[in-house]
Amino acid sequence: MKRATTRAALLAGSPDEVEAAFYEALHTADLERLMACWADDDDVFCVHPGGGARVVGVQAIRELFASMLERGGLNVQPGEVVRMQSHGSAVHSVIEHVVVNLPDGPREALVHATNVYLKQPQGWRIVAHHASAAAAGERGAAPPRAHVLH
Repeated sequence: MKRATTRAALLAGSPDEVEAAFYEALHTADLERLMACWADDDDVFCVHPGGGARVVGVQAIRELFASMLERGGLNVQPGEVVRMQSHGSAVHSVIEHVVVNLPDGPREALVHATNVYLKQPQGWRIVAHHASAAAAGERGAAPPRAHVLH
């Protein structure tokens, strides 16, 4: 019953704590922890750059991330977060610093992501993640060194 335990750990979490758990789960390829960050709702959605269509529903999102993580964790570091929060919702605009290992060596890419959180009876949960590639040649500030994932 790992999912219930993971969900319980997030109950008191703020949107920032859920976001940190989401990106850590991406890094460690922990699908259960990653899905514990999402609301159990058929209306949640996710859009990834190069991923094609919008994915709607918690089961479809699970399948999307399972395929993304099947070869291991992703080197994605959130930075430059802009936050808006009200009583029961929060929106974070994030610059994701992504390192991809290519045959000729590692390459960094920047991705603009919007993470939307709703406060539910179970605590804060992600209800939407929309990411798109930054413009070619766009440069962002380096991610905070204290939080860089290796």
